[in-house]
Formats: sequence, structure tokens, C-alpha cells
Amino acid sequence: MEIKKNPYFFGTLAIAAWATVATAFKISFNYFSVVQVLCYSIIFSFISILISSIILGKTKEILSQSKKHWLYSSFLALLNPIMYYFVLFSAYNSLPAQEAMIINYTWPIFFGISSAIVGKIKISKYHILAFLLSFFGMVIIASKGNITALSFGNIYGDLLALLSAIIWTIFWLLNIQDKRDPVVKLFSIFLFGALYSFLILLFTENIDKININGIVATAYIGFFEMGFTFILWLTAISTSKTPHKISQLIYITPFLSLVVISLILKENIHLSSIIGLFLIILGIVVQQKSK
Repeated sequence: MEIKKNPYFFGTLAIAAWATVATAFKISFNYFSVVQVLCYSIIFSFISILISSIILGKTKEILSQSKKHWLYSSFLALLNPIMYYFVLFSAYNSLPAQEAMIINYTWPIFFGISSAIVGKIKISKYHILAFLLSFFGMVIIASKGNITALSFGNIYGDLLALLSAIIWTIFWLLNIQDKRDPVVKLFSIFLFGALYSFLILLFTENIDKININGIVATAYIGFFEMGFTFILWLTAISTSKTPHKISQLIYITPFLSLVVISLILKENIHLSSIIGLFLIILGIVVQQKSK
């Protein structure tokens, strides 16, 4: 099969990129504050989405959007990327990369339960079991395996990572109600995200504190966490005859991310992190058994 027609090629590229971003987050904080990382990465992300939109021929569709759509995008942009990434970056700035990454990965559990509630579907035993498995996994990670003593290293950072998962869930519940083309929505949301980011930099006096290493790090985050990678993932899903199989590739991401964290950041990967991650992934799999 030709590469351009192979959704697994695009899906694998997206997974490979996402596996590196937890490490990129931590590196960026060596040069920039959380606010600077947030704003510059969003601006670079918008640039990448702008380029992608032009290449994909979405310009006419973007310009023809209604005022209602633009207003809705301006609201969603406050939720994600602004609020979501501010909370997520704050969590990464407070915690070891492995801990923040794994706890944030609980978002599919919240999404599944919230979707059932919004859709007025009865919460099944699979939902409950999935939540319990993931919650137990989070406790193991946060306590470094010291469950009996319940001694948490940084409960503030853990709560931030958990909050980021909840914000992400709320964003996508609102986003799926919007039936516009995914790339058009992404462009519109990140356009407002970039505008908000510029204003934040301007009014917090962070815009003149430029560091070339910080710029490179945030450009990488913008391109490979938020920008081009979203386009790759959307392409993989939309061109596949079995999108549910493509979506299962996402389970590989946190394990690859742990490898990159260990190799680049030299973090010792705790056994508790691996056990906790396994329980969270198991919870996601169990939840998918629910109708």
C-alpha cells in the first residue's frame, strides 16, 4: 500500500511525535516560564495549522464560517488551548514528567463517563470498574507505591494533572457538538488561542524576554504536540476504513513516552509508574466494553 494512502503511516508518525512532548515540556521550563511556554507554543502551533490548512485547501471554508462559529471558536479557545495547557504545563513544572504524563492520560476515562451522562446513557459496570482501576492507578503513581502510608510527593501537582484531564474532557464534549470540518475548527480555535497568547505575553511583560533555546523548545511543542500532529492524527482517522483500530495506537504513546523520558531526561522510571500506567490503560480498555 502506498504511504500516502496508509492511515497507519500517519497514525504512527503522530504517536511518535506525541511520545516526545512530555520530555519537550520539561526541557522548555529550563529556559521559559510556564506562561511563556504556553503562549509561544500556541503561537507556533497556529502557524503550523495555518500552513496545513492552506496546503489542504481549507481557506475558502475557513473564510465562509458564520459569526456564530467564530464566536464559538473564541470560547473554545479559552478552554483549550489556553486553560488546558496552562494547567497541564503547571503540572509538568511541578512533577516528574512520568507522573504528570500518566495522570493526564486518565482523560479517556472521564470522557467515557461524561459522554454517557450527557447522552443520558445508564452508567454501566464497565464504567465503574474502569474508573476504579484508573483511580487506583493514580494513587499508586502519586504515592510512589506507598499506598498504606498514603504519602504523596506533590498532591498539588497531581491535582493539576488530574484537572487537565477533566478540562480536556469538557473541551471535547463541547467540540463534538460542532459539526464543522475538523481542520477548520482547529484553525479557528487556535487562531483565537494565538491572539489570546499574544495579549497575555504583552500584558505580563514576557514578550521581550526572548531565549533562543526556549523558542526552539516551544516551537517543537507547537508543531509536534498541538499543530502538525493533530493534522496527522485526523488524516489517519479519516482515511482509515477501521478508525477504531487506528485509535488503539494511542495506547502505545505513554509507554514510548516513558522510554524517551528515561533516555533524555534521565528520570528513573519507578515501578509504581509502570504499574499505575498499566491499571489506567486497563481501565480504558475495560470502559470500551461498555455499549
